[in-house]
Amino acid sequence: MPRTPPIVKHPPEAVADTLSRLGRNIRTARLRRRLTQLEVARRAGVSRFVMADLERGKPGTGIAAYIGALWVLGLLDHMDDVADPQRDREGALLELSRGPQRARPRQALDDDF
Repeated sequence: MPRTPPIVKHPPEAVADTLSRLGRNIRTARLRRRLTQLEVARRAGVSRFVMADLERGKPGTGIAAYIGALWVLGLLDHMDDVADPQRDREGALLELSRGPQRARPRQALDDDF
C-alpha cells in the first residue's frame, strides 16, 4: 500500500487554507447553480464522497477532481492564471539576475558540396 505523502498528512498552513478556500468557493458556485453534490460529481466523473472531500478542501483529493468540478461549473477558464509564467515575478527576476545566455558559436558552413 502506498504511503501518504507528508504534504497530505500535514500540509503547510498556506496550503491547507488555499484548499479550504477553493473547496468553499466550489461549494458556493455549486449552490448558486442549484446543483447537488451528486449531480456535479457525476458530471465530473467522481463519486459523491470525492465531491464532499473536495468541498471540504481535503488535501488528499486529486487535482483532477478539482479541475473537473470547475469544468462542470463553467469556471475552468479561471485556471489559466494559475502558475502563469507572465505573473511569476520572482521567477522572472531570478532569470534576469543570471544575465544573458550566450549562444554557442556558429560553426563555419562548408560550401564544398
